[in-house]
Amino acid sequence: MMKYLLWVFVSLMIFTTPLSALVNYENGIAAFERADYETDLRELKVPAGQISARGNYETGTVAFDRGDYETALREFKVLAEQNDSRGQYGLALMYDLGAGVPADLEEAVKWYRLSAKQGNADAQNNLATMYAEGEGVEKDTHKAAEWYERAAQHGNFDAPNNLGAIYLQGIGMTRDYVRAYMWFHLGEMKGDRAAKSNREFVETKMTPEEVIEANKQVGEWMQRYVGF
Repeated sequence: MMKYLLWVFVSLMIFTTPLSALVNYENGIAAFERADYETDLRELKVPAGQISARGNYETGTVAFDRGDYETALREFKVLAEQNDSRGQYGLALMYDLGAGVPADLEEAVKWYRLSAKQGNADAQNNLATMYAEGEGVEKDTHKAAEWYERAAQHGNFDAPNNLGAIYLQGIGMTRDYVRAYMWFHLGEMKGDRAAKSNREFVETKMTPEEVIEANKQVGEWMQRYVGF
């Protein structure tokens, strides 16, 4: 399963994570034009208290990226204590990777969960992976699937392919080619090459009727969560 790492998050931050009211506005307009109304509303709103905390997060992510884990840890801790989901995610990742702190998977799960409950898509994906792999928490495929689905709904890149793999493998839950195809196809639509390959593979195991049903479910999901 793929975890969403901080360096990837930083590299995409200009496009998907609000850094200022101007970026929020531009992202919101772009989302509106492509009928992504959920993102539209989210990006046009600056959460209360986020402006004062934003500088700390930027400092933390830049420090993490250059290997200055002492600074990153300090900044993420300040944010996490303020219940900032981004700081909680950054702190979780440091414990998960053992970057600047001794690796502690249980502590990573703790912070991923706090961040995930606030709707952080990357934390949701990584928490799901912890459940899927039994890292820092008792292995639970059903909980993994639940968190992957939430992450996908909130736009995480890796979650659709991860969830498709769970349905394809059928480990800890019933194998379902239709649902696997649906999630792989949704990942493929986001540009995930692995999801594309997996979708092509699972299609070879499906009947034409199952493929039709899977594509129907793709359309229903897109209409519900993307708006078209």
